[in-house]
Amino acid sequence: MTLKNYESGEEVSENWDTVFKSLSAEPRRQLIVSLLDAGADQSVPLPESAAMPNLPLDPEELRVELYHIHLPMLAENDFITWETDPLVASRGPRFDELAVVFEALHSDAANIPDSLVIGCQRLEQERQGSAART
Repeated sequence: MTLKNYESGEEVSENWDTVFKSLSAEPRRQLIVSLLDAGADQSVPLPESAAMPNLPLDPEELRVELYHIHLPMLAENDFITWETDPLVASRGPRFDELAVVFEALHSDAANIPDSLVIGCQRLEQERQGSAART
């Protein structure tokens, strides 16, 4: 019984490491939020769906980063699927493992420190919405 718990604990730990590593870059976070906003069976256009509204990047530079770094990493872990012509991404079989992190953050935006909210349009909107409801 202890061995099974250890193996399960190790697997869970590795899964969390993969989730947080996958969310450690802004273009990947923006892409996941864009996919959350889209329907479950819809794809989103790239690079615009991976761009942070408050931090404009050169679209061609972002396209190259997506193609060579961000999309392969997310696809390798089955969080997304993507196509090159046109460049689009869709939810993968394990998308919910990333989505739950954002859903938890968005539902508790009022309690997140300002240093993690101010400048993030989505969290600012969530915080304003929760303030209006109270």
